[in-house]
Amino acid sequence: MKNILLCLAIALVTIAIQAQDEKDYNRWSIELEAGAHKPATPFTPGYYTTTPGLWQGGLGVRYMFNEKFGAKLDFGYNSINSADNSLEFESEYYRANLQAVVNLGSVLNFRNWTNSFNVLIHGGFGYSANKPSLPNEFSSADQMLNLMAGITPQIRLGNSVALTGDLSVLGHVRHSAPWDGAQPLNTVVSNNQLRGLNGYIVNASIGLTLYLGEKDVHADWYSEEAAIYSELKDLDGRISKIETDLIDTDQDGVPDYLDREPNTPSGADVDTKGRALDTNNNGIPDYLESALDARYASKADLEKVGGGLDMKKLIDAGYVNVYFRFNSDEPEVYSLQAVNYLITYMKQNPSASAELIGFADEIGNAQYNLQLSERRANKVKELMIAAGIDGNRLTTRGGGEDTSVNKESSNARQLVRRVTFRLN
Repeated sequence: MKNILLCLAIALVTIAIQAQDEKDYNRWSIELEAGAHKPATPFTPGYYTTTPGLWQGGLGVRYMFNEKFGAKLDFGYNSINSADNSLEFESEYYRANLQAVVNLGSVLNFRNWTNSFNVLIHGGFGYSANKPSLPNEFSSADQMLNLMAGITPQIRLGNSVALTGDLSVLGHVRHSAPWDGAQPLNTVVSNNQLRGLNGYIVNASIGLTLYLGEKDVHADWYSEEAAIYSELKDLDGRISKIETDLIDTDQDGVPDYLDREPNTPSGADVDTKGRALDTNNNGIPDYLESALDARYASKADLEKVGGGLDMKKLIDAGYVNVYFRFNSDEPEVYSLQAVNYLITYMKQNPSASAELIGFADEIGNAQYNLQLSERRANKVKELMIAAGIDGNRLTTRGGGEDTSVNKESSNARQLVRRVTFRLN
């Protein structure tokens, strides 16, 4: 049955995942990065920077259209400073870029061998401005267009964050001045060098990617095969739970997950929630009352059976006991005849009173077992009152643990889980 359900579940999950347009992953993320950089030509002779130079950083917002392709808008800043042996200068570089993003982990199916390492590649265009600090005609920002491309390895730290590295290259168009801003660009490079891309910057960064959304996984780490496996694992768990829930331990016709009293004896009448019926609402389940003999034997009947059997002597000698299941205050149905026996005696001897003494085995905490033995004695008292015996004629006490038998023997322990009687 379980195998059939699993096969059906596999088919349904596969069809559902193939048919859905909106897959179950987050799409938005925020990217933070900082690190070193190296501006390349052009520089005015005598001006240059260290290799690498500090500082540069970036902030980006990314949206994935699916698990393979996305786009991001990002902003960056570079502080370009002179090296120790260079003529002194300082420039501030700003950029804004719109880039396409390709998730190589999904394209090349990294998820087949890792779920913690991934690689993105990105590229696009944008606007740049370089603002030198030298007091000349180039002190205002040199505005340019840029083309950018890079690669971003990722290490997954959790469902909401990943550690990233990034190596990016930017090329620029329409430079008016070198990075240092000391003089016009056309005095530094030839006209041929002014055409096309020039003024390159290489950025190397480390950073964090923060994933936004309520789903368990972001598109960067989504795997269709893993999603199917997860769905199947979930369904298998649900099927196993259903199978477990359908178990009816006490065989009363009510499965355990609905059963409020999962220990009623087999054959006991119960309601839809597995609770033993108490038709007359006297606090005694019907199956216990039905086990009590309502037609108590007369003296003549007893004489026929026992030849003048001395009931008091048998009761006082401990031959008449009510037995209980482990850790329960519900009497075993087969031992309710002992209750009948005491009820018969007390009906025939209206002046007699009885002490009901409960016992427990040695398994468990001694204090708990004392309380359990008291509950057992009180349960038998309730049964006798329900059968018409005046409660004032009955006293109860808990005898606690009976240590007279070998506690390693389950059969011996059954003998001491009992209520015994003393007549007064």
